[in-house]
Amino acid sequence: MTRAQVLGFRVRAQQLDREAGTVGDTAVLDLGVQDSGPDGGRWALALRGVRTDELSERDLVALWTIRGAPHLYRRADLPSVAAAVAPFSDADAGKRIYDAVKPLKAAGIGNLEALDAVAAAMRSVVTEPTGKGAVSGAVATLLDPPYLRFCRSCAATHAYEMPFRLAAVRAGLELQPDTSPPVLAPIDGFVTSAEVPERYDVIRAYLRLLGPATPKDVSGYLDSAVSEVKARWPSDAVEVSVDGATAWVLAADADRLLDGPPSVTRLLGPFDLFLQARDRTLVVPDPARRKELWPVLGRPGAVLHNGEIVGSWRPRKAGTKLTVLVEPWGRPSAALRRAISPEAERLAAHRHAHLAGIDIAR
Repeated sequence: MTRAQVLGFRVRAQQLDREAGTVGDTAVLDLGVQDSGPDGGRWALALRGVRTDELSERDLVALWTIRGAPHLYRRADLPSVAAAVAPFSDADAGKRIYDAVKPLKAAGIGNLEALDAVAAAMRSVVTEPTGKGAVSGAVATLLDPPYLRFCRSCAATHAYEMPFRLAAVRAGLELQPDTSPPVLAPIDGFVTSAEVPERYDVIRAYLRLLGPATPKDVSGYLDSAVSEVKARWPSDAVEVSVDGATAWVLAADADRLLDGPPSVTRLLGPFDLFLQARDRTLVVPDPARRKELWPVLGRPGAVLHNGEIVGSWRPRKAGTKLTVLVEPWGRPSAALRRAISPEAERLAAHRHAHLAGIDIAR
C-alpha cells in the first residue's frame, strides 16, 4: 500500500473528516488527547466535530500520562485509563522516568516502588486544589534523598520531574483545566481497573489510530522500551507493506487502508495526535519541512489538506483579534486558500476572538 493510503487511513481513523461528534464517540479520547498550549486538547476535539463550548468538567478530565504530558480523557473512563497508562513492568517504569533511575537503583529502590512512594506523598499533600510548586515543595520534605534532585533553574531541591508527573495518576490526582502553572486536585472516588479493557490498551489504540506502525513507533510514543512493546504486541496485528517497508495494523482495520485520503482541510494544533506519529519521515518526507514542523521549542501548527501536511501555521492574537499566519510549502492553490478561510474562522470562534485576517505567505 502507499503512503497516501496510510495517511488517509489515519485521517479517517482519527475522525478528522467528520463535521459533528460527541465525547462518547470520539476515538482519540481512547488513547488520550494531548492538552498542551492554547490550541491543545479542546481544539483537537473541536476539529473532530465536538461542541467544546457545551463540555463541562463532568465530561473530561486532564491527567499527566503518556510521556508525562497533560492529556484529556473521558471522565467516565478514568478507571480504565489509569490502568492503561501505568508502566508495563518495573523495567518499563525505569525507561519512562529517565534520569531518576540511577539514584533509585543505587539505593536499592525499585522503579514501581518509587512511583508508589511518590504517589503516596502526593496523595497526602493534595487534599484540595493545590498549585504544582506548592505540591512539589511539600512532597520534597516527605521523600528520602534518592527521590530528590537539586534544580539549578529554581534553586531548590525537589522530586525528579518524571516520577512526580507519572505518580500523579497513581495518587488519584487530576489537573484542573486552564491552569498555568498546573493546579492538582484529588479525584472523587478514584479507582483503577484491575485489567485494561481492550479499547484502552495503548498499543492497540496506537495501531488503531496511527497504524500501520512498528513496535519501535509505539515504544517511541510511550517512552517505553521496544522489547516491552513487542512482548505485548497484539496477536491480531497483521503485517503490511507500506511503500516497501514493513509495518503492522490490526486485522479488523486492514481493509480500511485501501481507500484514498478524504478531501478535508484542518488547522492541526502543534500536538494534535495526527502529528504524534513516530514515523515522521512518512508523515513529512522532506527533512527541512520536518525540522520546521517539529523544532525543539515553539512548534507551529500544521495545515492538513486532503491527507497531506502542506504547510505550517501560527496564531497571532492581540486583544480580542486573531490573525492566522500560514506558511505553505509551495505555491498555495486557490482551493487551498478557500479551504483555509472557514478553518481560521473556526479557530477564532474557538478562542472567543474575532478573526482579523489570514496572512498566507507567497
